[in-house]
Amino acid sequence: MNEVKSALEIAAVDDSKFVLLSVVGSVFCCGLDFDIIVKHLKYNRKRASVKLEDTLKNFVNFFIVFMKPVIVSVKGPAIGLGASILPLCDVVWANEKAWFQTPYTRFGQSPDGCSTITFPKIMGRAAANEMLINGWKMNAQEACDKGLVSQVFWSETFTQEVMVRIQITSCNSFVLENSKALVCYNMNVELKQANERECEVLKKIWASAQGMEYMLKYVQNKIDAF
Repeated sequence: MNEVKSALEIAAVDDSKFVLLSVVGSVFCCGLDFDIIVKHLKYNRKRASVKLEDTLKNFVNFFIVFMKPVIVSVKGPAIGLGASILPLCDVVWANEKAWFQTPYTRFGQSPDGCSTITFPKIMGRAAANEMLINGWKMNAQEACDKGLVSQVFWSETFTQEVMVRIQITSCNSFVLENSKALVCYNMNVELKQANERECEVLKKIWASAQGMEYMLKYVQNKIDAF
């Protein structure tokens, strides 16, 4: 999260007109690494949970306030924070093999990335609950139909399709940033408040013995399954 945030900080002040988030390989993002989280929490849950909360909150807030357009190309799975962060970006393209899932309850976690606000607004409360509570695994076309994804392209031509559609590069950067500001203006306060609430709940979970036990169980089951 810190590395992505640092890259965005550089992009915020350089002469680029927009940011393209993509991956090398077949996985877009697997979300938070619970192996790492458990290792941090094992020694001092209270201190580590505050540090983790601060890192996550700053990461998400940076997406909320970032002035340049953010375009995302999703190949493969986008899980947890990798999916919840997408509505904070401006355009999301996916290949046909992409899929999206926020199985927080299976991890013993609560939602993040402002998804408690953005998902119901985008896809309706019922579908949002299927994602956030029941962990519905949504394929690329379903994500497009629900509004989480802008367009879906064939895997074989995905990179070419993305590059062709980045016509935004010919636009004036001043116009782009101000257009984005107009679109986001009414939402930013609400998003920051949602991020604050979500991170506060996660901090309580991470600092609790019950939350630690559930995460340890999840990590152990993952190791056993592997």
